[in-house]
Amino acid sequence: MKQFTKFIERTISGKMVLGLFILTNIFYVLMLTVTIPRTMSHSNGLKLLDMMPTGYDMNYVRELFDSLGEIGRGTYLTKQIPLDMVYPLLFGLSYCLLLAYFLKKLKKFRSPYSYLCLLPLIAGIADYLENFGIIIMLKSYPKLTQEMVNVTRFFSLTKSSSTIIFFVTLIVILILVGIKVINRKKTHFNNV
Repeated sequence: MKQFTKFIERTISGKMVLGLFILTNIFYVLMLTVTIPRTMSHSNGLKLLDMMPTGYDMNYVRELFDSLGEIGRGTYLTKQIPLDMVYPLLFGLSYCLLLAYFLKKLKKFRSPYSYLCLLPLIAGIADYLENFGIIIMLKSYPKLTQEMVNVTRFFSLTKSSSTIIFFVTLIVILILVGIKVINRKKTHFNNV
């Protein structure tokens, strides 16, 4: 972990963090506005597996894949999944660096708090594993197994929970940064 923190501390800059943040969210908006709606247009209102933070079961997967039909399953596989194979890398890197950047501002990066930077990386890895599970199920359909669904659901839940914990952590850290800035301005104003 020391090598990881040293590497991040050496390479992190506000411009790099901002650039990665913008690029990540461009991909996210593209998925939300283009590929997910295009895929869901075949699903009769059922949510895609990667959009279900509380998980799913075999019955839901079958119902979704049946509703999607051949064209919808193909759209899922060739339009949504390819974009979602870039997004986890961007999410993991940009949010890891964003958290590190704000921890550095609080002078807490070289502490056990630096482990919090792993949360978005865990979410990104789980997202990849979820995607691989979805690909396997789409290609295997209609021959789905309970094991396929269980393993993919596990990674969906891991992605969701680590993402939620990350965003709660980020909000707390942003509040602390805001308090630090306000206190610094008060101190400066009182000394003038």
